[in-house]
Amino acid sequence: MDALGRLLDGPRAHGAFVLRALLDPPWSIHVRDRAPLTLVAVATGEAWLVPGEGEPVRLRENDIALVRGPEPYTVADDPATEPTVIVHPGQRCTTPDGEELCELLRLGVRTWGTGGDTTLLVGAYELPGAISRRLLAALPQRLVLPYAEWESPLVPLLAAEIGREEPGQTVVLDRLLDLLVIAALRTHLARADAAGSSWYHAHSDPVVGHALRLLHDNPALPWTVATLAAKTGVSRAVLARRFTELVGESPMAYLTGWRLALAADLLREPDTTVDAVARRVGYGSAFALSTAFKRVRGVSPQEHRESTVTSVG
Repeated sequence: MDALGRLLDGPRAHGAFVLRALLDPPWSIHVRDRAPLTLVAVATGEAWLVPGEGEPVRLRENDIALVRGPEPYTVADDPATEPTVIVHPGQRCTTPDGEELCELLRLGVRTWGTGGDTTLLVGAYELPGAISRRLLAALPQRLVLPYAEWESPLVPLLAAEIGREEPGQTVVLDRLLDLLVIAALRTHLARADAAGSSWYHAHSDPVVGHALRLLHDNPALPWTVATLAAKTGVSRAVLARRFTELVGESPMAYLTGWRLALAADLLREPDTTVDAVARRVGYGSAFALSTAFKRVRGVSPQEHRESTVTSVG
């Protein structure tokens, strides 16, 4: 499996927040839900994405934007329009004065708004898996992809499915949201000038790419720079220098991050013990994993698991 596939295989949308908004100007929605990743697609009409800092960006029909949280942002018919709707954590909607709006503006199945010619499709990953952290770190705070740049049929497909209410529809929408995000990330990361995507391009290097595949395929093995260099057919010095230049960190630092990201995702499974997770990701004991996990992530594996369960609940 390739780089993007490996980083996205595992955590997937599960009951993600997906909504269609039908809007009539003037409108402005200030989003401060703190969702780690949100996709906004324009199905009809156009909109403006107004970040907390930086210049507004126009979104036209079939354009999409990926917005990394938790910083707030605004989506509006015009950058000058004052917000009339505030989106809070938990997708609670109010007026700027605090009046509840969600039920008042409900228009049907997963449909909300005032009616009108502008249709926005919104999908929020409120609890992304930890494996996605490295990938999210490679993204800018906001990524806008014009339709002409990627020409995906997925936005019209999501628009057609979002208002349907059939058995299994939540799963269908989760997978469509995943496909849209993966397609957008693939387009972005393939750009030669994509900031923070050095690890992605490193997979095409014959030495570093081989080393990365070995680490991804077998994270539990007792890797050292020497054993990794032997497998890739170069000296330790060459591997260490080349890996650091292309990936931005040493092989062992990368391996530690990858193991802990895998562990964080595995800990979301309620019946998996910390000891079992430790063995699967290359730590000899639950104590060894806990020590590394707390040093890097600031919480113990158990605290991480409890926070995830609390958030889901």
